[in-house]
Amino acid sequence: MASSGSAPKILLAKPGLVSGASVAPKFGRGAPGSDDDAASLRPRLPPIGSLNLLSDSWDFHFDRFLPFLTENTDFTVIGVIGPPGVGKSTILNQLYGFDPTSPGMLPPFATQSEETRAMAKHCSNGIEPRVSADRLILLDTQPVISPSVLAEMIRQDGSSTIPVLGNESLSAELAHEIMSIQLGVLLSSICHILLIVSEGVHDNSMWRLMLTVDLLKHGIPDPSSLIPAHSQTTNLGLEKEYKDKLLGREEYMAAPVFVHTKLHDQEMNLHSVVYLRKAFAQCFRSSSFMREKHDEEAKIIDYVSACTESDVRGSTLPNLFLIPSKNNDDSSEPLYESFNSALWKLRDEVLSMSGPSFTRTVSERDWLRNSAKIWELVKNSSIIAEYAKTLQNSGTFRR
Repeated sequence: MASSGSAPKILLAKPGLVSGASVAPKFGRGAPGSDDDAASLRPRLPPIGSLNLLSDSWDFHFDRFLPFLTENTDFTVIGVIGPPGVGKSTILNQLYGFDPTSPGMLPPFATQSEETRAMAKHCSNGIEPRVSADRLILLDTQPVISPSVLAEMIRQDGSSTIPVLGNESLSAELAHEIMSIQLGVLLSSICHILLIVSEGVHDNSMWRLMLTVDLLKHGIPDPSSLIPAHSQTTNLGLEKEYKDKLLGREEYMAAPVFVHTKLHDQEMNLHSVVYLRKAFAQCFRSSSFMREKHDEEAKIIDYVSACTESDVRGSTLPNLFLIPSKNNDDSSEPLYESFNSALWKLRDEVLSMSGPSFTRTVSERDWLRNSAKIWELVKNSSIIAEYAKTLQNSGTFRR
């Protein structure tokens, strides 16, 4: 997907498996690929929190993740954004297909435990990356619109501990709002596919956030449009020629996939789905997510009934997936579809997508290096800074 000339690959990995990896026997000890062998591999894996791309000071650091990437140019970047506890890490783990018997494979993304949920905390910080054997680069992000994130960044005087706009002092509430926008702009710029996850059918906060991202993402290029530092002196003419080619082209935007999780049975019926679809279409009717270049892929998909799905194929709207609540006790059968079945279908559909290609071919390593430069462009964006001033002057946020 990083190269526009190659046909899209359809990767349908089963849960817990990675293409080309052997399957560990479920029973039996001492045999090759058994739990003993898997356990012997785990100490060689880096700690889960060691690859975070964003520091506490909101700076982008890629040195620890760079050794896991190669000069390969055929890769796909999938990011996720959403509030706390909506299942972002769970969805990415389905795409990751962690296999404990695969040497050197990083552990799966941490998911929210009952203890973390009870303490009203979040389990993801910054941007946590993983790369699969099929060269899927997955980016799990800290939650947006998160009270626990806000609580960690607020000083006693109400100001923010994180410098989201350089040295400018902002209230913690305003800085928290800008952080969410910056994450959305970054992921829309460096990913091929962006999963936007919400809980239930009544929360449209992520819809509004992505409309704001769409409004403020101007002048932010994709990672392939930045000349690597080691080749700047020899590629000045090429860069000028490339910029000339960009004139008149639409700005790059990752293919959005909207996911609503934890739906109750009554919210999965046809009437509720049609109502949600109409609201979705009304919300995004004038956004850049409706661009024609995504027409061949853009469609709303729900898994309530076959007639509902076929009725919406070919739509120019972004993708919309509905995931029911997980039934832990299995006391009753779901009326429409189970949590696992819907999650697997989401996984298969995302892995078979051919999202937009970067403007030119770029390697995994250059993608990461250039993503750090794009992050600096996002943090120093005059458009986002002006938007922050407008919010501050509106009286919505304290000074």
